[in-house]
Amino acid sequence: MPITSAKHSITTPVTLSQRVVIAVGASLLGLCLVYFAGFSHIEAVHNAAHDTRHSAAFPCH
Repeated sequence: MPITSAKHSITTPVTLSQRVVIAVGASLLGLCLVYFAGFSHIEAVHNAAHDTRHSAAFPCH
């Protein structure tokens, strides 16, 4: 018995103000994540992001 899926194609227009809200929200989320990983004193977080921070010239020491 094959597995099938139905594809629905519904397009909704996205206004410029909605795009701006989405972009600002995504930027704030990204900045919060960078701030948390960059200045975290939790050793696991520090070690997980260590090489990436240094390659991006983000000081952590």
